[in-house]
Amino acid sequence: EVQLVESGGGLVQAGGSLRLSCAASGFTFDDYAIGWFRQAPGKEREGVSCISSSDGRTYYADSVKGRFTISSDNAKNTVYLQMSSLKPDDTAVYSCAADLRGCDPIVVVSTTPGYWGQGTQVTVSS
Repeated sequence: EVQLVESGGGLVQAGGSLRLSCAASGFTFDDYAIGWFRQAPGKEREGVSCISSSDGRTYYADSVKGRFTISSDNAKNTVYLQMSSLKPDDTAVYSCAADLRGCDPIVVVSTTPGYWGQGTQVTVSS
């Protein structure tokens, strides 16, 4: 059974940092792209970041470039999203997703990733 379990969300002041973790199980980690999308109330889903576990290539949305860093620990089957210089606009539910086809199904709004987790709430206060 495929499982993606997110952790690390919470409440932080603007300018602060959080690190999200996504623990994956039930599939061959190295074969998949794994990333994050977020959704705030009343807003469209946004692909935030993605990493290809096989070659380490990464993707970042323009809104988070220079502030967020995605990394992968293949030995632990875990992907991390280090978020710094957080802004109130970053407030959303962040969900981890995985797809055998690569990052596009995770970061492109019009597509649906193969698997995703329950999400973790990130709230940034001003």
